[in-house]
Amino acid sequence: MSTYVYGITASSHPALSEDLGGVGEPPRPVRVLKEGALAALVSDAPEDLRPKRRELLAHSNVLAEAGSAGCVLPMRFGSVAPDDDAVTSVLAERAEHYKERLTALDGKVEYNVKATHAEEAVLHRVLAANPEIRAMTEANRQAGGGSYEERLRLGEMVVAAVKAQEADDAVDVRHTLEPAADAVSAGPDSTGWLANVSFLVGRDAVEPFLAAVEQLREGHPHLELRVTGPLPPYSFVEPGPAEPAESVAGGDTAKE
Repeated sequence: MSTYVYGITASSHPALSEDLGGVGEPPRPVRVLKEGALAALVSDAPEDLRPKRRELLAHSNVLAEAGSAGCVLPMRFGSVAPDDDAVTSVLAERAEHYKERLTALDGKVEYNVKATHAEEAVLHRVLAANPEIRAMTEANRQAGGGSYEERLRLGEMVVAAVKAQEADDAVDVRHTLEPAADAVSAGPDSTGWLANVSFLVGRDAVEPFLAAVEQLREGHPHLELRVTGPLPPYSFVEPGPAEPAESVAGGDTAKE
């Protein structure tokens, strides 16, 4: 039977509750596979595993319990290895990397910040900052809306100005919050977000980080921010692109 992997800890990590259940219906018992100084939190993998709410919560609950007792390197939901031996083999092969990550991430959590524009507010901001757009808007208004070509030109100018504002705001999001974090990881581009950034924050620095988020909100009222956390440090299990690495399950550890 294949092996489902929740996360990686030190082999000295405190024991989990004996009745801790993982994914599957009924919940599969969570086991600990030890290899030298490392251990993997695993269970048998259901054959029909799907990203349903119950399964996602089960995955998160295992990591939450383990994380409350010490540092855990979280694996993404759906990380599955062929068997237990495949898991311990990867632990042995990548021992130095995982030990370094456990040390670096000890006492730290992840906050993900996504930003988008409040449409009406950003249009007001663009108009206030661009005399040419204001003048053309007024000219079209006085001309009863303007010709098709004039309306088209105005629309193109507004779109370009909003795009430029998006780029500026994406930089501001990162630069405002980065000083309050220990590390930063840019998430994948996705439709609807001008910024998607994860921040590694010490547990003792959460309050200053959230204060920086409020400062960002106050200084950028045209932005809508979605802050998710504290989370296990999913985005920081692997190093940056200078050191490619495969997941313990041979799967993808990219950010959600």
